[in-house]
Amino acid sequence: MSTFRSDFLRTLDERGFIHQISDEEGLDKLFATETVTAYIGFDPTAPSLHAGGLIQIMMLHWMQATGHRPVSLMGGGTGMVGDPSFKDDARQLMTVDTIEANIASIKKVFANYLAYGEGPRDARMINNADWLRDLNYLEFLRDVGRHFSVNRMLSFDSVKTRLDREQSLSFLEFNYMILQAYDFVELNKRYGVRLQMGGSDQWGNIVNGIDLGHRMGTPQLYALTSPLLTTASGAKMGKSLNGAVWLNADMLGAYEFWQYWRNTEDADVSRFLKLYTTLPMDEIARLSTLAGSEINEVKKILATEITAMLHGRAAAEAAAETARKTFEEGGLAADLPSVEVGSVELEAGIGVLAAFAEKAGLVASNGEARRQVKSGGLKVNDVVVTDDKQVLTPRDLTPEGVIKLSFGKKKHVLLRPA
Repeated sequence: MSTFRSDFLRTLDERGFIHQISDEEGLDKLFATETVTAYIGFDPTAPSLHAGGLIQIMMLHWMQATGHRPVSLMGGGTGMVGDPSFKDDARQLMTVDTIEANIASIKKVFANYLAYGEGPRDARMINNADWLRDLNYLEFLRDVGRHFSVNRMLSFDSVKTRLDREQSLSFLEFNYMILQAYDFVELNKRYGVRLQMGGSDQWGNIVNGIDLGHRMGTPQLYALTSPLLTTASGAKMGKSLNGAVWLNADMLGAYEFWQYWRNTEDADVSRFLKLYTTLPMDEIARLSTLAGSEINEVKKILATEITAMLHGRAAAEAAAETARKTFEEGGLAADLPSVEVGSVELEAGIGVLAAFAEKAGLVASNGEARRQVKSGGLKVNDVVVTDDKQVLTPRDLTPEGVIKLSFGKKKHVLLRPA
């Protein structure tokens, strides 16, 4: 289908969110004529989602923005099993307490993108533990399990990939797709959900839910998946040199988050403006024509808009100002990431290699720090480090009472005496 009648699918299509739809014509008609309820599931594998999950959150955002009701499903039940899709090994099993703590932490992010409430178009946050944790196993096998063909389940790419590599797939993990399919049916019965969305790696699981719904008497259900994104150079979205780009502010500050998007590759800028901001398409088209040195200004706009949605406009603009002072004026911005060190420890002296690797985490190891010293990649208070045996003491504190460590031009951490 070249054009969609419904605002929602037209918006998703022009912004690059659509990879597959189970029935384009039927789903488009549904969105054009009814207020649709749809969901995306989020398993609480950590206390925060990372930037790789933003595409899913933005899909829910656009759903509500175009007049429909999004559901963010927390995997309090499925999180006890773990999604094996395209994973080389089984996920580490978590306790119920850990799962609940992770869900409580993850919830903080969603209110920045969705308006929750009880109205017909208000978003809902639901936990599948409500129906999964108290299931009677024998009744579930009889009423739900009988509808699944093991032969068909083995044909799914998510399973075949694991088996083709001769990596074991536990019976526990094999049940995950059954539980996810059952979620879809249960959400339809309880809340009238008609559509499940997710990344393209979830296609088989979602279609399973559609088939189960058909067998268990639901109205027609639908699937919509987004492409699995990598950067232009092939890097996985949501990962940086220092690890995951977390969405929770207590795990990654607004400045570091802004900086991640400011470092976007040139080839990705237009695509990321469409996916991760709410800027109008004509403005994105204008920004996408800029090149040369102007592309850096567009990257700042990209970083500020994405950060504003997550952390608020004030925090985003403060991050942009911090970057400007640090990179353009060579100043010392108070909002740079900082690490406290003990005053007694600093008095005794901290080796420069340990300061960069162990204290600031700017490099992976002392060995890497030593290599960077040889190539002139490390600076203390904007002065290149030339001696890998240099020791930092209170004499290195700036008038602001900190020691500025820099790795390259864009990574900075302040050491502050505790």
